[in-house]
Amino acid sequence: MDTRDIEAAEHRPENWPLGRLLGAASRAVERAWADALEQRGLTHAGLIVLHLLESGFDSQADLARIAQVEAQTMSRTVDRLVREGLVTREPDPNDRRRHVLTITPAGRTAFAAVSGLEDEVFPEVDDPEALRHALLQIVRASRP
Repeated sequence: MDTRDIEAAEHRPENWPLGRLLGAASRAVERAWADALEQRGLTHAGLIVLHLLESGFDSQADLARIAQVEAQTMSRTVDRLVREGLVTREPDPNDRRRHVLTITPAGRTAFAAVSGLEDEVFPEVDDPEALRHALLQIVRASRP
């Protein structure tokens, strides 16, 4: 085996450090996910908002806190969803500082259209529950 063969073997994904492997896998899945959502007229951030609204949250400030983004970031996401007719935003009649968000019928349709999308987009793995468990461990360990 010559030097080039050894170098090529060292640079195969199965020989990468875990950090590089996780980063490459994350980027690949994120690209596929973003493309699939874009084809359905959504962004990842927009999907998070629709999911939280469907879960019963209605305050823009609460959405930002739960999604762990800055208020300005959430505001831009909500602005886009409002322009697209997927969400309405109205002042809270009891608290002028608060905005109440509501998912529209078009928003419900858009949210339903991505149901099951993960199964279409994400590559099959041998043990999806083990992968989910490992990813949850990583996420929980990295949270403040």
